[in-house]
Amino acid sequence: MSNFVKPKPHAVLIPAPFQGHINALFKLGKLLHLRGFHITFVNTEYNHKRLLKSRGPNSLDGFSDFKFETIPDGLTPMEGNGDATQDIYPLVQSIMTNFLQPFDELLTRLHQSANDGLIDAVEEHALPILFFSPCNASTFLCTFQFPTLIRKGLVPLKDESYLTNGYLDNKVGDWIQGLQNFRLKDLPDFTRITDPNDLMIKFITEVAVRCHRASSIVINTSYELESDVMNALYSMFPSIYTIGPFASFLNQSPQNHLASLNSNLWKEDTKCLEWLESKEPRSVVYVNFGSITVMSREKLLEFAWGLANSKNPFLWIIRPDLVIGGSVVLSSDFFKEVSDRGLIASWCPQDKVLNHPSIGGFLTHCGWNSTTESICAGVPMLCWPFFGDQPTNCRFICYEWEIGLEINTNVKRDDVEKLVNELMVGEKGNMMKQKVLEFKKKAEENTRSGGFSYMNLDKVIKEVMLKQF
Repeated sequence: MSNFVKPKPHAVLIPAPFQGHINALFKLGKLLHLRGFHITFVNTEYNHKRLLKSRGPNSLDGFSDFKFETIPDGLTPMEGNGDATQDIYPLVQSIMTNFLQPFDELLTRLHQSANDGLIDAVEEHALPILFFSPCNASTFLCTFQFPTLIRKGLVPLKDESYLTNGYLDNKVGDWIQGLQNFRLKDLPDFTRITDPNDLMIKFITEVAVRCHRASSIVINTSYELESDVMNALYSMFPSIYTIGPFASFLNQSPQNHLASLNSNLWKEDTKCLEWLESKEPRSVVYVNFGSITVMSREKLLEFAWGLANSKNPFLWIIRPDLVIGGSVVLSSDFFKEVSDRGLIASWCPQDKVLNHPSIGGFLTHCGWNSTTESICAGVPMLCWPFFGDQPTNCRFICYEWEIGLEINTNVKRDDVEKLVNELMVGEKGNMMKQKVLEFKKKAEENTRSGGFSYMNLDKVIKEVMLKQF
């Protein structure tokens, strides 16, 4: 009798080196691992050091089939403690010029040393490529519209006055299938350029071209959330799948052995969970602007006093690098005002916070991870989009799904106070709570056995990733 044991299929996952991209692909890695894959997760050396610093030097040990590798990011090491978000433009430039060779060398080494089957990697190694979009389907669709925007003369903008003179209110939905009623301001903010040679446009255009070469494309969304957009994408790509929301997938998956594996690059303050235990159900506003958003000290103060004046309990995550040009300074008067109902932390386990019974609303930058996690927790949102795909997400949250309210870019404390109270105790807030709970239920149905996203994940695994296995 043979003692041969069929080896596990092996997937190599490499995210763009930004916290939001890392978190999303890490969740996909967990889902694949739960379906029998050996996972190799590739971070940059800089981010891997941050991960070990935040989680502990031995936090990644003990997982024989969920391994971590690194490649250099090609940038000059940052000064200081090395615990800050890297500047996005130099990092994007480095991705375009410096990543191919070290990643190819890594794959060669893994391929030569492994005898356990399939590696999900690059076509030079004759292996299937799974292109993963960490943004929503609408943003993915928008990446293919940049050449048309240029051809129609809508971008680049003539000068920076076009950012504020009402020009961005022009509609584009009449010629972009799936984005009816969308305005220029609702597209990813990468389109708001004055330089036709803008680096980000070059990068995104290159990504759009290359994704056509992928074996398959997967998006962390559901058909119900973006049906019109997905119908447009189905006509463009023969193998594209919605396999989300990931948060709902993992909430319903047995993953006790993976519980200690996490991808946050900042150390989590879990004391906030104890603080939440002392609060009434649905009474606390959770505030987190994500990993990239930065703001002026003046805007931070408007948010601070808006929250304080609303009289609602709040948990506010303030990163050390949230304020432009310096550390966060809040007055003793502010802390005195909110001492019995406000808590500030530097980072937190967001999934656990959003799913805590005391959370009643989420003031967010509208990153796609935060958006889907809020939906899966049944929590309505206040939206202050800052960057990238966030304006597009805000459009869906506030105007398509009607589960959020938008805060003006030029934030004022009176508006924050008013909108927080509307979210927590107002009539619109109650309507949004009911709607987001309906979305939560649909997400759970989609991601459990028999659901559309669940079946799509099975198809991707069997028909793409294991095709040669």
